[in-house]
Amino acid sequence: MTLLDHEPDRSAATARTVRALQPLVRAEARAEAPAAGLDPADLEQTVWLRLLERPTGAVPPGDPARWVRDTVRAEARRGRRTVRRERPYAGTEPAAPLVTGPERAALGAAEGRALRAAMARLPGRCGRLLEAMLSPADPTYREIAGELGISQGSLGPIRSRCLGCLRRMLAAEVAVPELRGRGR
Repeated sequence: MTLLDHEPDRSAATARTVRALQPLVRAEARAEAPAAGLDPADLEQTVWLRLLERPTGAVPPGDPARWVRDTVRAEARRGRRTVRRERPYAGTEPAAPLVTGPERAALGAAEGRALRAAMARLPGRCGRLLEAMLSPADPTYREIAGELGISQGSLGPIRSRCLGCLRRMLAAEVAVPELRGRGR
């Protein structure tokens, strides 16, 4: 399945433009991605997405080659900004307070069961995606994408939607903690 299969109402001129621009998009993405700390395939996919986001009457762009170069560079700049802002987890501080004892163990087991039960009720491939991300083997995005048969660039948006759905499901089941401090 290709990019053109998703947009049957696009014109034949757009199809010709996409086929003509594919080598340029791939070359530009491969040239810009390493300096931005991005995967070239993800950068290329983002450029195609930007092309499809254009209004139907605006596709193809006036100067397609210039549009490709400008879009690749803009997306690479956006990627560099994102990479600069992200910080890896240092691992020096615990993710949650370490409270031991039988009560905590029972609560932790109950929370785990509730989470797994909610994940089993998630729609579509959300359950499989979150199971893979929570795997003790700690697979990479590339491994998860290969296992599920989806593109690596789609994992983030799908994960975000799945976590939002899971959050809504659990919010309905779990009591909200009481507010502390002074009431107004």
